[in-house]
Amino acid sequence: MGEAVEIMFGNGFPEIHKDTSPIQTLHSNQQDCHWYEETIDDDLKWSFALNSVLHQGTSEYQDIALLDTKRFGKVLVIDGKMQSAERDEFIYHECLIHPALLFHPNPKTVFIMGGGEGSAAREILKHNTIEKVVMCDIDQEVVDFCRRFLTVNSEAFCNKKLELVIKDAKAELEKREEKFDIIVGDLADPVEGGPCYQLYTKSFYQNILKPKLTPNGIFVTQAGPAGIFTHKEVFTSIYNTMKQVFKYVKAYTAHVPSFADTWGWVMASDHEFDVDVNEMDRRIEERVEGELMYLNAPSFISAATLNKTISLALEKETEVYSEENARFIHGHGVAYRHI
Repeated sequence: MGEAVEIMFGNGFPEIHKDTSPIQTLHSNQQDCHWYEETIDDDLKWSFALNSVLHQGTSEYQDIALLDTKRFGKVLVIDGKMQSAERDEFIYHECLIHPALLFHPNPKTVFIMGGGEGSAAREILKHNTIEKVVMCDIDQEVVDFCRRFLTVNSEAFCNKKLELVIKDAKAELEKREEKFDIIVGDLADPVEGGPCYQLYTKSFYQNILKPKLTPNGIFVTQAGPAGIFTHKEVFTSIYNTMKQVFKYVKAYTAHVPSFADTWGWVMASDHEFDVDVNEMDRRIEERVEGELMYLNAPSFISAATLNKTISLALEKETEVYSEENARFIHGHGVAYRHI
């Protein structure tokens, strides 16, 4: 019989299990071996060996865990879903931020919906054209412990160009009179009962978000898993929803190892995305301070060149995301479990 192994389940809280199967006993030679286990679907789980649990609890809005893993370093888990991992978060955040800023002729102002860990703000502030970044996250507790533990973003949080607002992004955008060159959706995945799914709807995009963009403005959002087996969860419907609101919509994907899947992003504007490879690399050279670790012009062209399965799914998607007809990632938010 194997040793007792502590497994961190999707709600961020531990449960002790005995290693009784032949496969589990592979861990028996590791003293005090602790694991975090994420349920990706009813028949699929993804596990990480842990060094320690830095923080776990439930805020007013969501379950939160900050874990120190052996493979991926510090990882942020919200409502049982991996949000960011220290070792490879640069892939997610460079793909989320830089394409939209590079396609814009002269981005000066950015509004981030979510982004409480600070990584999106960090990447935006690398652009020397930026004058103001508003980061609006609903959860003070997430922001506080990310500022404490994710020291890689300390400079971003201290930057005078950053305005931090703790509030619902929908309400904050609605009340602001100013417009922004770029609006970023760095939101948690839409889970049933979670705080974010309404920020993926057509009514929000059309009535609140789009009117807050400048004439050349670009909106970009993370759009969930986009793999062969997972792209229909929310990726295709988010893409189709944005097509109902904007003239030009571009989807792109990249593999993020800690997510155990290909991930998707979608950006949209009423102005065509017509920057070529040479111009994009020139803008990176002129605008971005420091080296990007993942993104350059050829890699973005590759990311936006989707395989046949994904391309056809985007083309054929008919569902429009709404409060009444929402798709969700596997899992449930705090509000759902309190019902």
